[in-house]
Amino acid sequence: MDALVAAALKKWPNVPHCYGWLALDARGDWYMRDERIQHAGPFPQVKGSRIEHDKLLAFIGRNYAHDDAGCWFFQNGPQRVYVELEATPWVWRLQPDGRVLSHTGMAAQVQASLLDEAGRLYLATDLGLGLVHTADMALAADAVEQGRWAPAEVAAADLPQRYGFVTRPQPPQR
Repeated sequence: MDALVAAALKKWPNVPHCYGWLALDARGDWYMRDERIQHAGPFPQVKGSRIEHDKLLAFIGRNYAHDDAGCWFFQNGPQRVYVELEATPWVWRLQPDGRVLSHTGMAAQVQASLLDEAGRLYLATDLGLGLVHTADMALAADAVEQGRWAPAEVAAADLPQRYGFVTRPQPPQR
């Protein structure tokens, strides 16, 4: 977490959390979802505005984390902005040298691979579960053919509970 963000949390500890305004799609792209977009339909059917500003993307990436309930968020100064996930908390980008990087640029160590009923490939890593980016499936096929990964079958609907993440965080009920 950025030092500036940690300082803001100490200065303003009781800022209400934000829900529904930020989303991560299955290709690792972030989307802003204002009230109009939220009322137009659920994510990912209605995505919102794709975030393209490099410094903002880097800031989100540095301050992306999860709470004890498995809800992922972006700590935006004193405000926690919960993230709606199209698929998983991470989207993996495979590198020609065999490295696996998250959509935020973090290196990950693969522990297991999984293949769902739609043919989507997931990697369980030291950072958590993520979906392999569709553009990297040729590199993924090479890893399977070389015996580095042996994907086990899995139902996509079972992944959130099995790997402890929430796709649509909701405010606590009062």
